[in-house]
Amino acid sequence: MESQSKAYIFAILSVLCWSTVATAFKIALKYQDYIHLLLISSFTSVIILFLILTFQGKLKLIGRQSGKNILYSLFLGILNPFLYYLVLFKAYSLLPAQMAQPLNYTWGIVVVLLSIPILKQRIRVVNIIALLVSFIGVIVISTKGDIFRLKFSEPLGVALAVGSSLIWSLYWLFNMKDDRDEIIKLFYNFLFGLIFIVIYLMVFSEIKIPPMKGVIASIYVGIFEMGITFVFWLKAMKFSETTSQVSNIIYLSPFLSLVFINFILGEKILLSSLIGLTFIVVGIIIQQFAKVKKLKWN
Repeated sequence: MESQSKAYIFAILSVLCWSTVATAFKIALKYQDYIHLLLISSFTSVIILFLILTFQGKLKLIGRQSGKNILYSLFLGILNPFLYYLVLFKAYSLLPAQMAQPLNYTWGIVVVLLSIPILKQRIRVVNIIALLVSFIGVIVISTKGDIFRLKFSEPLGVALAVGSSLIWSLYWLFNMKDDRDEIIKLFYNFLFGLIFIVIYLMVFSEIKIPPMKGVIASIYVGIFEMGITFVFWLKAMKFSETTSQVSNIIYLSPFLSLVFINFILGEKILLSSLIGLTFIVVGIIIQQFAKVKKLKWN
């Protein structure tokens, strides 16, 4: 099989996996609170990532980390999985999946804004247009289409869903500055994140075993949201002749996710959710074609 064909297969596998996780979040939250979902899924992810490192023959790299790298992983682990999924899962506990999922997807736009102070990049007019287009999508989803009255449905849930995109964007940008092996970085991040999750749970709640359906759904999240799907995507990028040949496939994920949300969760997909998501994705696509190099107002 030629390299590009392998790239498409791994890219499609990634999209299929990520398209199911919003549904899995809601199923898991039926049987437990968001903190236990985070604990079980993160623990599963650590195991999966360890197994991947074993399969790839990279276990020796675990012990070859400098003190600086360890501290950096500690910092990144606070951002993701600890803070990011803590906020995201809480948002899903408050909102319908069809609202939480696209609002979280705004990270593709937020990362552009944060790249200005963190990566010292400058922004052009086309990037500002992209931000405005996606912002319209956020307003449409948050108000369920009633954009003129600006009456937000579940304002706390909306704030958390959008806030999760801010946390993920920070993680994404700081992670770019770390040139270690991607799987090693992810393993250490989740290992340290798991420690913070356990501490948080012991302080603000108590550790208990959820019903088996909740455990299974949480394990699914750990495998396909936090673990193996990331490896699929890295494979897709590795085999592809150019990044653009597979990167655009990812935009199918949020729309396909609505299909699973509708048929599995039984949520009636609102027109406002579909229109808002379209605005968000169009904004992200616009900014993908914009080079963030210098400020241009004309």
